[in-house]
Amino acid sequence: MHPRDQTIFALSSGRAPSAIAVVRVSGARAGVVLTTLAGRLPAPRQASRRLLRDAGRQPIDDAVVLWFPGPGSATGEDVAEFHVHGGRAVLAALIAAISDIPNTRAAEPGEFTQRAFENGKLDLTEAEGLDDLIHADTDRQRRQALRQLQGLLGNSARDWRERIIEASALIEAGIDFSDEGDVPAELMAPAVKAIAELNGEIAKVLAAQGQAERLRDGLVVAIAGEPNVGKSTLINQLARRDVAIVSPHAGTTRDVIEVQLDLDGYPVTVIDTAGIRETEDPVEQEGVRRARARAADADLVLWLTDPKAEVDQRPSGTAPVWMIRNKIDLAAEVATVDFGASRHFAISAQRGDGLPDLVDALVGFASEFFGTSEGALVTRARQRDLLWQASESLRRSLELVEDGEELAAEELRAAAYALGRLLGRVDVEDVLGAIFQKFCIGK
Repeated sequence: MHPRDQTIFALSSGRAPSAIAVVRVSGARAGVVLTTLAGRLPAPRQASRRLLRDAGRQPIDDAVVLWFPGPGSATGEDVAEFHVHGGRAVLAALIAAISDIPNTRAAEPGEFTQRAFENGKLDLTEAEGLDDLIHADTDRQRRQALRQLQGLLGNSARDWRERIIEASALIEAGIDFSDEGDVPAELMAPAVKAIAELNGEIAKVLAAQGQAERLRDGLVVAIAGEPNVGKSTLINQLARRDVAIVSPHAGTTRDVIEVQLDLDGYPVTVIDTAGIRETEDPVEQEGVRRARARAADADLVLWLTDPKAEVDQRPSGTAPVWMIRNKIDLAAEVATVDFGASRHFAISAQRGDGLPDLVDALVGFASEFFGTSEGALVTRARQRDLLWQASESLRRSLELVEDGEELAAEELRAAAYALGRLLGRVDVEDVLGAIFQKFCIGK
């Protein structure tokens, strides 16, 4: 039997042990699995309490079972769910019992969602939204992913594709009636108008994008500076836990340390880097090299200095640099040298002086960096590239109308094809694996 025709199963809840665990089964033999273990099928979409037994009639667990006959299920196939106690032994016994039933196998990562996609339960943009929802770390990421899962981009793309097909039909009708005098002209005028409006809508979406993709990836802030200026203390304060070793000895941090923060719903990755200085230690040299590289790639650099530092040794790069005078609690006065940084702060990472102002400023920077992503349609490079292809084909079709309706019609077909790929309805085998393999097992 082909793997796609086999019935799949997986633990769809959190890792054991847990109070309750959910094991999901999807495929043609889901009903057989449920009948074998629970005795009989319950009423569709109604929870039923059953004593589960294996093939030897030995009890497994007192469980709640659910039956979702296809196509009215999440995957479009017959689906069974077992809600059992979440102990490791219970799960092991249940999975072993399901595995003993012929033509069943453990699901691959994302296979439930891929079957839902293949059975028309969701398009590819909605599947990508589901993946983003699973991996959302902040509330703003969650809201953006949920909008995508609910069809924000997919619905627009379907509407655009239908309108392109309608315009293409008008042009091709004009070709068919080319010997009817003014008929082609009567058909071409509304087609050209529709194409121009469509191209304007898609171009507007593309021009407004960037914020949504940034929100999905997050903001990267690098803490950099010379050794022993308090970088590790600062990242510990921002994380509100000890993520980096703090020592009075210079050169303690040899590698890049990252911590994920949620700043007012914005995803921020803060990086603690090795102290930048000249050294003969090959390990520390590698740490300095990595520190310079990460600071150069960051979206914002917090450059920590001694409160009396008067020499500008900031990293090179295009990212904004904020000058952070640390250890002000140990200095009678703070140097006022202007290093040309866009912002200046005086803090004590040890005591917390000035940290609220720094955090508020980081939230403000994140707000400007991400912009207004509410209602943004494009969240991935794949989506942006295909929309750009569709827009370019529409633009070329407008340019080619005067040269020949056949050429314009061909460009419209290319635009519709690009939107079909966006939705995952034509020729997307090359991207399915890359998308669904990133899902967790059981989803």
